[in-house]
Amino acid sequence: MNRRSVADLAGSVGLGAWAAFGVLTMIVIGRGGSPLSPDDQLLAWSLGHRPDEWLALARGVTATGTGVVPYALVVLAGIFVGRTARHRLAAALLGLVCLMAGQALRYGVMLLVHRPRPPRADWATHASGWSFPSGHTTTAALTACILVVAVQLRAPRGRTLLTAVITVWGLAVGLTRAELAVHWSTDVLGGWLFAAGWAGLCLCVACWWLPDRFVPREAGATVEPMDSREAVEGRAAQDPGR
Repeated sequence: MNRRSVADLAGSVGLGAWAAFGVLTMIVIGRGGSPLSPDDQLLAWSLGHRPDEWLALARGVTATGTGVVPYALVVLAGIFVGRTARHRLAAALLGLVCLMAGQALRYGVMLLVHRPRPPRADWATHASGWSFPSGHTTTAALTACILVVAVQLRAPRGRTLLTAVITVWGLAVGLTRAELAVHWSTDVLGGWLFAAGWAGLCLCVACWWLPDRFVPREAGATVEPMDSREAVEGRAAQDPGR
């Protein structure tokens, strides 16, 4: 798959996710932040299925979706992708910019919507701030997207397994936020959609504007320069006898 195809796919996925996120946000705002029917149902189910062992596991998983862990993973992804020290630094910085800018934008949406969290008496862990979209969910899902891109670019083998593990982690953090009753289920869905939209946009921009020299050699067989087709057609037009 060449860079143009990747850019088109990422842009399409990003726009689709943004559209769905916009619709969900309007629904939440239209209800004044009140929970939707699935929110109440899933919260009630969660409260009835919370053994101590499961809560301990959920707290451990949810802790990986905030703080230093996502940033460390993104930096490691940049180091993993780069061929040289300069490339590694650039890749790590690009990943961090994508993550930090996404978090800042999500925070702005959260302040705009100002949706209350579920009742505090139901919480099984500490939480602060407004509820929609879930910050832990967004951060983990966006980090997972960056890691998956790194794996697809660089991993020589085992890409499918690594991608599956990363995806499960990114989704699991969001599920724990609903299980711990600090977020409504639609907060988690909103976080996933927001992350998919922002990651798609960042990847689309990177495919269009990132210089070819920053593409790892291992990906060279499947990731072509954006202008490769135009260059070939241009040379053919200039020398039709070839």
